[in-house]
Amino acid sequence: MRFLITGGAGFIGSHLSEALLASGHAVRVLDDLSTGRAENVAHLAGRPGFAMTIGSCRDLGTVEELVAEADVICHLAAAVGVEKVVDHPVQTIETNVHGTEVVLAAAVRRRTPLLLASTSEVYGRSPALPFREDGDLVLGAPTRARWSYACSKAIDEFLAFAYAKEFGLPVLVTRLFNTVGPRQTGAYGMVIPRFVGSALRAEPIRVYGDGRQTRCFCHVTDVVAALAALLEGGRFDGVILNVGSTDEVTIGNLARHVIARTGSSSPIVRVPYDEAYGEGFEDLERRVPDISRVSERVGWRPTRTLDDILTDVIAHERERGTPPNHLVRDVALP
Repeated sequence: MRFLITGGAGFIGSHLSEALLASGHAVRVLDDLSTGRAENVAHLAGRPGFAMTIGSCRDLGTVEELVAEADVICHLAAAVGVEKVVDHPVQTIETNVHGTEVVLAAAVRRRTPLLLASTSEVYGRSPALPFREDGDLVLGAPTRARWSYACSKAIDEFLAFAYAKEFGLPVLVTRLFNTVGPRQTGAYGMVIPRFVGSALRAEPIRVYGDGRQTRCFCHVTDVVAALAALLEGGRFDGVILNVGSTDEVTIGNLARHVIARTGSSSPIVRVPYDEAYGEGFEDLERRVPDISRVSERVGWRPTRTLDDILTDVIAHERERGTPPNHLVRDVALP
């Protein structure tokens, strides 16, 4: 099959490109390199079936040309990272909403099946845990930039289903939960690479809030396995599927675990949300998915643990040359 992956030079997109190529498919990547990196896919250059176009998913002419050569579209391109969302809310909304609108408009002309990668953020402050795909979305006030990303991705989902209903476009939506692994950068606030980088440099590890908020981290290899199975499965029947781990860890314990695994002397520093992101920032205490729907569809469940994730991220950060100065041994978890 011929796949078009928007945002394909990003963290998840580059791993998905590898997996699809390994299965014998052809992959065309479209990325403007605003958050994706050419080095993420440099090792794929020259491989049979791989090609990359540097450009924006908001450019209708470019997208139409690439869609004409594709059997299936995986739309991953989006603004990423809490810090980027808070600092650049206009860019976040325009990138997510207009980019998705352009890709859908190009797809519908040829009825090209499309998988839209959405996010667990759309559940917002819903108290109904674990999050189910048919549950209500509870977002905060529009005066809080924190919610612009969640709202824009929810609109993406509404757009996808509108195109499916009005024009018969085959679509599928996946809501991804805290995907982590090699090539993810901490530059936009991603917590595990940020913690690991700080630990390897023996810098203070900054834990926002009280550290009791929990998250479920899923290895990118597991997430890509789910995406590939869905893309290859051919059922673009207008449903939403959660993809993520169900194992919770508090952010405070995550910081201590990173220190133990790296053997770092880094202290843990609590940072109020207002200091980290500005006044009025709102966070979620827990974010846990119900993954029964995707498990039933393609038999998928995560196979890698938090320890596996940390092993790979630490190795990747060390390979990138993060200075491992002032390291100590035998730091125990409390």
